[in-house]
Amino acid sequence: MARPRTIDRDKVLDIAERIVREEGATALTFDAVAKAAGITKGGLQYCFGSKDDLTAAMVDRWMASFNAEVARSTAADASSLEHARGYVVASSRLDEATQTKMAGMLVTLLQSPEYLQRVRAWYAAWIGRFDPGSEAERRARTAFLAAEGAFFLRSLGLVEMDHAGWDGVFDDILKLL
Repeated sequence: MARPRTIDRDKVLDIAERIVREEGATALTFDAVAKAAGITKGGLQYCFGSKDDLTAAMVDRWMASFNAEVARSTAADASSLEHARGYVVASSRLDEATQTKMAGMLVTLLQSPEYLQRVRAWYAAWIGRFDPGSEAERRARTAFLAAEGAFFLRSLGLVEMDHAGWDGVFDDILKLL
């Protein structure tokens, strides 16, 4: 009896991300991912369930990676202002390809109430760090929202911005903190 083949989830997620980055979110299909990964469509479905589940796994992995990036530059017992600074700095380091990929996946996910709730919870956790009774914390919340606005405007192609312009925007956002 042959040993069952194991699917490397991270490798499949890497391939799915590459497809989204190179061809756009609409090119992300089970057929395309299975073919590029050298696995069967059934094996991919067994591993991830549905295209939405695959996309959610990609977004979850990205959010965990982003949170880890913020944590690397922010002490565990840091104030909400220091967390906001870490968030803004991590956001400023995202390259345009990553931004486009993430925006495309988020737009896809937001069409599903289940996944919309997961993304909302992630944002609520970040926004919940800031005390609206404090002027400094309100500025930190504004910096957080400004960083997200810049991310989405650039990612969705609504604002063209070169690297120097991007750095300038984030320098200005950091001044809020």
